[in-house]
Amino acid sequence: MSVIIQDFTYKYPIQMIGTEAGVCYGSDTTDKDKNYKRGIDCLESNHGRTWEFPDVYMILDEYSARVFREWYTHIGGSPTRLQASTRYINYQKGFDYFTPPSIENNNMAKFKYDAMMRNISNTLQELEDLGIPREDSANGLPLGMMSKIVCKHNFRNLVDMSHQRECTRAYHEYRKLFKDICIALSEYSEEWKYLVENYFMPKCDVYGYCTEKKGCGRKHGKL
Repeated sequence: MSVIIQDFTYKYPIQMIGTEAGVCYGSDTTDKDKNYKRGIDCLESNHGRTWEFPDVYMILDEYSARVFREWYTHIGGSPTRLQASTRYINYQKGFDYFTPPSIENNNMAKFKYDAMMRNISNTLQELEDLGIPREDSANGLPLGMMSKIVCKHNFRNLVDMSHQRECTRAYHEYRKLFKDICIALSEYSEEWKYLVENYFMPKCDVYGYCTEKKGCGRKHGKL
């Protein structure tokens, strides 16, 4: 599992926010320090529209198709993405797949799970030998199959995603994916590290209480 932040991602998102806001305000946008301060002001005042200017370009590799299916439900901010093709990549020769901890830690369950995946792979090869187009036999690929996507999301969209996917009730592989994104962004630049540390968090930390009907107990519900 890996997250690669592509070089197209601007390393100074706070300055970018401040610069774009400065155009709106009719301010001087040639001073980087002033742009940074203005960007912080926009963040602290929750000027959400300005948060949509910094884009993050990422390659997400070796996560399950199930997680990517949920990833696609986050449509705010007009995200763009491409996924590894099941038409052009030959999965009939085998594929990597995600094994949940509950199965990994149960010998009999893991034996049956691995056998199921081998059976799918063998059946896909048999279908290809029968002349079935790969794009048709790909319907039998499991959600647990590892895949890869390249995608673009703006900062505001990622903040909203963090509120849902860093929640302890979110699926564990998704929490792992978002943790990996936070680590990769924090290593990419100091300004992204600041944004991750101060704005990526579960929504209970934003509201101060849990909004779920069945919370994890980390915070109480709204009084």
